[in-house]
Amino acid sequence: MPLTPARSSRPGLRDVLARPHVPAMLAGTLVSRLPTAMAPVALLLAVRADGGPVLLGGLLAALYGLAAAIGQPLLGRVVDRTRLAPVTAVSGAVTGAAFAALAVLGCAEHPFAATALAVLAGAATAPTEPGLRALWPRLVPDHAAQRVAFALDSASQELIFVAGPLVATLLCQLASPAAALGASALLGAGGCLAVSVQIPARWASPRRAPVRWSGPLRSRGLLLLLAAMTFLGVNLGSFNVLAVALADRHASGWLAGLLPAALAAGSLLGGLVYARSPWSMPLSRQLLCAAGGYAILFAPLAFTTAPAPTVALSACPGLYLSPLLAVSFMLSDRLAPPGTATEAAAWMIAVIGVGQAAGTALAGRLAEHGPAAVAAVPVLAAALAAAVLIARTDLFAGTDTPREKSA
Repeated sequence: MPLTPARSSRPGLRDVLARPHVPAMLAGTLVSRLPTAMAPVALLLAVRADGGPVLLGGLLAALYGLAAAIGQPLLGRVVDRTRLAPVTAVSGAVTGAAFAALAVLGCAEHPFAATALAVLAGAATAPTEPGLRALWPRLVPDHAAQRVAFALDSASQELIFVAGPLVATLLCQLASPAAALGASALLGAGGCLAVSVQIPARWASPRRAPVRWSGPLRSRGLLLLLAAMTFLGVNLGSFNVLAVALADRHASGWLAGLLPAALAAGSLLGGLVYARSPWSMPLSRQLLCAAGGYAILFAPLAFTTAPAPTVALSACPGLYLSPLLAVSFMLSDRLAPPGTATEAAAWMIAVIGVGQAAGTALAGRLAEHGPAAVAAVPVLAAALAAAVLIARTDLFAGTDTPREKSA
């Protein structure tokens, strides 16, 4: 058998998007996930518009994110034991109702009620993201197409974190923060409904062994991957603080948004290139290359604070971000014990979120010492993520052959 696959065995983005159910599932999932990027901005601006303290707005946004990180693995376990459709429909309705209540409540006037609603909205966030990632091996059974599908998924999420804050800000400026919260309710519920009516969302989860209380966390390889993704979350969270610190240093507010946008643009491009590139090396090697490349290209950000070079350098590590996430979620699916794929993907998402919160807090404490001190956090976190993976590559043994998935 030749080492280089034939052209027909290397499906591209169009081939994957032409598969049954793929466009509808991907589009519905993306729409349902928009509120996760809109809500923090909308909550902050809603409190400010009501004359409340910025601290309250930050607390609501932080609690929303923390509740989502806690809720995803729990809802993922329910999906693994039932189906994606009912869990998505119920959680989408609960989250939509919570956002609608926040839109009419007056967050600053009723801080305790607003806190409870923000926590409820976060905890009930529909597990459409881990649900789709657990379904990819069944939607696109062949190995080459799976790589393209995971790359497409990872690259498309960058659109959420670019479009979400932008849509929320525009609605707040053109209408009101209440309109942004109302839009979060409608988009979230509408996206969940679009996913729940799809045939794959009603597929029973394949279970070949009893599920223990520890779920996927009994896989040592998955635990290693979760540790690396936690450091990646620290990297991403602290990078946003670095962007703000540089904006303050140069009195250029546009840097606060441009640096994350540059990283996202690089990630989008990197994901598309990865999907079209015939990587023939094992997944474990792909993971090390992506993590190492990301860490190496992040390092120069510790040595420059000039606006133009910093923007250019911010795009470079992004080229490896989508491939890193794509390979990580493919490995997550293969490392997860049978019947726990959705929960495993949800844990991946959760630890990235927790890492982002920790990175934001740590970098925020260092902000008073200047951008150089802040830059040390994302650079070191990226290096630690790569080091963790390099230290125990043996735990990824046996992951290069995808397991059979039954529909």
